Amino acid sequence: MASTLILNAQLVNQGKVQEADVLISDGRIIRIGKDLQHIVADRVLDAGGKYLLPGVIDDQVHFREPGLTHKATIATESRAAVAGGVTSFMEMPNTQPQTLTQALLEEKYQIAAQSSFANYSFFMGASNDNLEEVLRTDPERVCGIKVFMGSSTGNMLVDNEQTLEGLFSRVEMLIATHCEDEATIRRNIEVYRQQWGEEVPVRFHPQIRSAEACYKSSSMAVALARKWGAQLHVLHISTARELELFDRDIPLAEKKVTAEACIHHLWFTEQDYEIKGNFIKWNPAVKSAADRAALRKALAEGVLDVLATDHAPHTLEEKAGTYFKAPSGGPLVQHSLVAALELAKQGVLSLPQVVEKMCHNPAILFRIKERGFIEEGYWADLVLVDPQQSWTVSRENILYKCGWSPLEGQEFQHKVTHTWVNGELVWEEGQLHERKAAQRLLFDRASINR
Repeated sequence: MASTLILNAQLVNQGKVQEADVLISDGRIIRIGKDLQHIVADRVLDAGGKYLLPGVIDDQVHFREPGLTHKATIATESRAAVAGGVTSFMEMPNTQPQTLTQALLEEKYQIAAQSSFANYSFFMGASNDNLEEVLRTDPERVCGIKVFMGSSTGNMLVDNEQTLEGLFSRVEMLIATHCEDEATIRRNIEVYRQQWGEEVPVRFHPQIRSAEACYKSSSMAVALARKWGAQLHVLHISTARELELFDRDIPLAEKKVTAEACIHHLWFTEQDYEIKGNFIKWNPAVKSAADRAALRKALAEGVLDVLATDHAPHTLEEKAGTYFKAPSGGPLVQHSLVAALELAKQGVLSLPQVVEKMCHNPAILFRIKERGFIEEGYWADLVLVDPQQSWTVSRENILYKCGWSPLEGQEFQHKVTHTWVNGELVWEEGQLHERKAAQRLLFDRASINR
């Protein structure tokens, strides 16, 4: 493998921004320091004026393969990911068939091994009747167990009390949950159906998938985790009220209950349904400006631990349907990093906090081996960003298979110019290099203790 010497970069790593040079060889970071220009390397890149970040680790994506490949594939969406600086992803089990057996889980790994441009892991799915299969999951080779405590998409709703007790009492690895109370949502649907029939305006989505539904389910999950000492990670928090469920001022490595924010809940508010319509229809719903402000503050203060996407592409035709027919979810993995950097420019987060929430913390939380930091000996998953190169999201530069983005028309001030995965340059100045250097993520969980 060719060696690369990156000179004069502004390293954003472990809470600091400082100029340094980085030498990559055999897929790993070999040297970090100043004045390394005397070292002979196969390629030398002057990164003066640019930020060098660890590759982003997205802990929640839906890449739709197998079974839903008219929307997306692991190849198409991982291509978009590396273009956006995401070098590792963790993908969800609500594909077709749903990932509810070890054999089906391994099939997804085999697909990714052949086609992914980014490092990969896949969640094992839980249902009301596959607990014993879940318990067979290898914690050192699989990122976690996904529990839909709100059906969201597909029919993976886990609502059996005995099953939930079994999961939280017996699963020793990380449990990630989608939390929305199904009974509350169904009651709300009937209220709006009685008034609007099948033509409910999408602006009522946050009232149907309400804050009450979120809190009721999230509080149940947290109570179960604390009862049994389980490691719980609550995905895509969307309301101010839920924030009271999570600890602050505790180091992440010591937390047993953690929470994720998603870029769309930090970016949009319910006022945007008027213009964006179904393009910002997610579960949980984008909610009020007050909720957004609370989420932003909680992320900056460490109440929320990880910033991810819940990347969930659907076709334009599907999104053009009426409220009940249009599926929830949208594509974001190509644009999450530049959107987060835009928030930093606005003062919502600091630049080191962006790296902390998108790179360091996922690695710490999931105990990913040798990734998430710019450190000697670690795998060279790196992203170079030009903070002075403005560009606008358009259909012409979107790489998602679905061909659209809820951020179309948005101008960003930062641009990803280079992305390395395991030391291989896979994205360079708007061009994908057809090199598949991706690896299966491994996890340091040999001694998990309740």
